[in-house]
Amino acid sequence: MYKIIFIDIDGTLRNDKKEITNRTKEAIQKVVQKGIHVVICSGRYRQYVENVSKEAMASNYIIACNGGEIYDYKNKKIIYENNLRKQIIMELYQLAEKYKVQFVINSRDKRVVFNESDNILEEFLKTHSSTQCIFADEDASKIRTIKSEVEKLEDVEIINLSKSLLNKDVPAENSLFLDVACKETSKGNAIKRLCAYLKIDLKDSVAIGDSYNDLPMFEVVKHCVVMGNALEDIKKVADEVIDTNDEDGVAKFLEKIL
Repeated sequence: MYKIIFIDIDGTLRNDKKEITNRTKEAIQKVVQKGIHVVICSGRYRQYVENVSKEAMASNYIIACNGGEIYDYKNKKIIYENNLRKQIIMELYQLAEKYKVQFVINSRDKRVVFNESDNILEEFLKTHSSTQCIFADEDASKIRTIKSEVEKLEDVEIINLSKSLLNKDVPAENSLFLDVACKETSKGNAIKRLCAYLKIDLKDSVAIGDSYNDLPMFEVVKHCVVMGNALEDIKKVADEVIDTNDEDGVAKFLEKIL
């Protein structure tokens, strides 16, 4: 029996209507009642992930910002946080200004979009920290150019990006994005940290996901579960492929392990 289960949100926990079905909620609740931790693990900011975790009736531990934050919302305790330096955030913002794309900061309790001047961002950073910044635009050439410039920076790395930028067979999305965080930030590293904190051996862990930013967590857990709606190159790493997010794939898997 597993002791901890990590579940991605979009394309995994929720269906394409952005819903967590009652069947999924009931399955998660039963697993938690058995003493197994169910941890929601996402690229979204902390408060967003916390809200989803509560809706899903999952455990009180969450992993947010693609591994940049680990939080215990029951005890209001930050277990881990890997904040970007303010100077780096300003450098990233200047790239967004240069290429006229949207710049987003994931702070603890909010997602903030900046389309204004440096002064507004500087004021924001006096009272807020961030573990993840995002570039977004409809123009793929702009995002690809920014990607190449970010890759030259020493202190940060791209931890998630639009599927079409990684796989030429995927149609271009209406808006493309790049998620940027401190080096060594990943869902996989966060899983290792949380398991060490809870004194759980990684051999007792399982992760469920569907996308490229889930690959780092698949690399560290004992059992890798990939959604039926995932791309074929994601499915190749799976120990098990389950039904899609529109077919209650997560619920069926949890019911099976019970």
